[in-house]
Amino acid sequence: MKADARRLKELVSVLSRDMVPRDAGNPENLEKVASFIGNEFQKYSSSVEYQPYEADYFSVRNVRAFFGPDTKERIIIGAHYDVAGPYPGADDNASGVAGLLELSRLLPENELSMKVELVSYPLEEPPYFYTDHMGSYVHAHSLKQQNIKVRAMLALEMIGFFSDEPDSQQYPLFLLRPFYPSKGNFIAVVGKLFQRKIVRVVQTSMQHATPLPVESLNAPSLLPGVTLSDHINYWRNGFPAAMITDTAFYRNPNYHTPLDTADTLDYDRMAQVIDGVRAAIPELAATQL
Repeated sequence: MKADARRLKELVSVLSRDMVPRDAGNPENLEKVASFIGNEFQKYSSSVEYQPYEADYFSVRNVRAFFGPDTKERIIIGAHYDVAGPYPGADDNASGVAGLLELSRLLPENELSMKVELVSYPLEEPPYFYTDHMGSYVHAHSLKQQNIKVRAMLALEMIGFFSDEPDSQQYPLFLLRPFYPSKGNFIAVVGKLFQRKIVRVVQTSMQHATPLPVESLNAPSLLPGVTLSDHINYWRNGFPAAMITDTAFYRNPNYHTPLDTADTLDYDRMAQVIDGVRAAIPELAATQL
């Protein structure tokens, strides 16, 4: 069974149309989204947990679903469910959440050798980005405090916008252009400068699983865009992590605007991203990073 493009479209449509706004100024809607994600997880996992915490004057929740054997080490795949401002947020980041929910449907078919945790977070966007109120920071820090070992963490950060137009792909440095495609028709695996192994394993697994082009980048945190998602909080807590992304504002002109709608995404290629991530899970479980 492969990822279902129609289901991905349905999930993105519900999140970006019926659950708006999903920003920090509307915590009651964040609560509805958390419940929606939890209910979807419960269709496929017998172990679903909420991780509530306080952020300034309101409460929010991480939503967690577990699959596979109860091993000491685990693989984590995460995606944030909040949006920057009162916008639809189809690519940023209903696409990542939909991908996470589709993975929850597919994982029970896998013979997993290691525990896999899917987790969706609030408060990735401003004004909470780079703060300890990010849901991913709360989650990563709690794992560190409990001495839980993490083999790898993958952040699904905007995975639905693709373009075959020439020069549709931009880069943070002019020097990168000769080494990467000019068309925004690929998915990228982005990692830390000295964590090359996790990026290589994920890229190779994804390339073998689907025809979708997969590019990779290991770069210093100072390079614009490298730290712009939840994987940063796993780095902060000492865990190997990487980001799976369509490169956000380097490709998608609708980033953080009212135009980031469900009809702008490519669900067939988005499904290939999820098939690729699914294929990477057993390879990560079999590799010491």
